[in-house]
Amino acid sequence: MSKMILAMNVSLDGYVDDLAGSFVMGLPSPELFDYWTQTVRSHAAALYGRRMYEVMRYWDEDRPEWTAPLRDFAVAWRRLPKWVVSRTLSQVGPNATLIAENIEAEVRALKTRVDGTISVSGPSLAGLMTGLGLIDEYHLVLRPFVLGEGKPFFHGARPPLRLCSTDRIDDQTVCLVYAPA
Repeated sequence: MSKMILAMNVSLDGYVDDLAGSFVMGLPSPELFDYWTQTVRSHAAALYGRRMYEVMRYWDEDRPEWTAPLRDFAVAWRRLPKWVVSRTLSQVGPNATLIAENIEAEVRALKTRVDGTISVSGPSLAGLMTGLGLIDEYHLVLRPFVLGEGKPFFHGARPPLRLCSTDRIDDQTVCLVYAPA
């Protein structure tokens, strides 16, 4: 049985770092980028919502301007088996499987089949998985910015959480790991 985690960059005011947040928060430090590369390498699978998957498809094809760290991340991301939850997509890219029907049953079955960590990416999907009680840990990669708007890390009230660990990633970023209490 796998452990399902929600791990995303989040601003001090609780919004996830997506394309709009990246503009405000800027590029990640080398340490933070390496943290995400190592994180992706350590996962057994990934579960994406449609929008987040479409953003991440950037890593499907090599680009000549990439540095070695960018290529390393792309290699790690490409090798990771991915499941994409979408009722609007008709197909997905390499190493990805579409989940369009029976989402809860499919994700529960995936959780029993995969050995290791499954990451959940995408705020709307995260809200659905949280509501179904499928998230085992929340990894908030807290960045020192206030966005003031956007997609919230948490959708709706959450049962009490307990702090499991804190890790400093760079001189401005920490990862807070919580689990349902």
